Amino acid sequence: MELTKRQKQILDFIRKSLDQNEGAPSLREIMARFGFTSPATVSSHLDLMEKKGVIQREPGRSRNITLPDRERRTVHLQIPLLGMIPAGFAEDQEQRSERCLSIDPETIQLPKNARTFALEVRGDSMIDAGIFHRDVVIMELTEVRHRDIVAALIDGETTLKRYLVQKGKPFLRAENAKYPDLIPARELVIQGVFRALIRINHSRP
Repeated sequence: MELTKRQKQILDFIRKSLDQNEGAPSLREIMARFGFTSPATVSSHLDLMEKKGVIQREPGRSRNITLPDRERRTVHLQIPLLGMIPAGFAEDQEQRSERCLSIDPETIQLPKNARTFALEVRGDSMIDAGIFHRDVVIMELTEVRHRDIVAALIDGETTLKRYLVQKGKPFLRAENAKYPDLIPARELVIQGVFRALIRINHSRP
């Protein structure tokens, strides 16, 4: 069955809302957009559109409209790749923005307004945490917690390690038994907290 002019307009409105990553519009938003006087009028249009197979609705959810058989254009996150980070012994490593990674936000499940950056791993100190040489780690600028994996500046040198606190004193630990704990002599600055891993050019040490 062919859509009416109004149903086509509603479908375009739904598609635009999804493309802008705002989620499906509510009944009242559709009602306001097209000047309907009652949510029942919107429901009637949506019922007919669902019967015609151009939308689907999931019971028990608000904003429950989805578009079947359609490749939804995902708004990707652009995450800057800031060079590499040692996953071994800490090194004096200047980070620079080389390029951006285009990431589907649903694959890494980050908050919408998260401040993120990416680093390429060099070394094998985090292999027992499943992070290998040449993996790319996505880091978030956020508050650190005990046992988080972090990009850290320790006494002027950068490294990727697990952040631990014992008796109120923070230090860094590798996920590879051949590396010692790193205890700060002067400073320990957390530059980012690990949130996701991308295996682009995987090469195990």
